[in-house]
Amino acid sequence: MEEGRAKEEKIPIEPPLQVVDYRTLSKAFGWWAAAVLIESWGRKQVCLYLWQRKKDGWKRKQKFTVHDAEKWEQIVQAVEELLPKMQG
Repeated sequence: MEEGRAKEEKIPIEPPLQVVDYRTLSKAFGWWAAAVLIESWGRKQVCLYLWQRKKDGWKRKQKFTVHDAEKWEQIVQAVEELLPKMQG
């Protein structure tokens, strides 16, 4: 069952993927980014999605899947190492 946000439109993900919960990261100027907990074939995964609004609805532009906590830690470490380099 999708929890998400009651005020928002339905997240544009179709079966066989089942949305368990999600958090919108940004939604403006025809773009929608969200972190989504999905269940597929008995496995739960967190996916980062980016959709673009088209005439016939939201179309997925990018999807990045985090398969497990170990992989997430690798991602966090890499990003944290790069963030200070954004300054200057």
